[in-house]
Amino acid sequence: MPCRKVVALTIMSAALLAATQALAAETVSLVRVFKGERRLELVDHGTVVRIYSVALGGSPAGHKRMEGDERTPEGQYVLDWRNPGSRFYRSIHVSYPNAADEAAAAAAGVSAGGMIMIHGQPNGFGWWSWLLQWFDWTDGCIAVDDAAMAEIWDMVADGTPIEINP
Repeated sequence: MPCRKVVALTIMSAALLAATQALAAETVSLVRVFKGERRLELVDHGTVVRIYSVALGGSPAGHKRMEGDERTPEGQYVLDWRNPGSRFYRSIHVSYPNAADEAAAAAAGVSAGGMIMIHGQPNGFGWWSWLLQWFDWTDGCIAVDDAAMAEIWDMVADGTPIEINP
């Protein structure tokens, strides 16, 4: 009888390990944000595989035009690098501003800004996400709770496109 238990536990452990490795190896081909719905989707070749609630900049309506406007940009960008030592729980950089954003800001005589990130909660305050995620509190970034950021961190490779919609 004990031998059967050992065999059963070994089989269950192997299955759990295989499932965990498969999930960890899963990456997506696109990150898509719908600002008006406060929703971020991870998309793999046309199939939505995860959906998260987001908080945005303090003035989220419209495209980011200049530094300090507290807007989240809209358009096609790339998630180009990550910061594990951020002042938030992990952060992944959005390639804003692009050439068109820079040109528009220059024409207006302002700085386009930058350092737009997808990130978790402020370090040490992850337990407040149940409250913080009800408000648009960032300076233009896309904020998720820490559990969501851990998944996003694992599933989104550097170089993944991000599409930010109104």
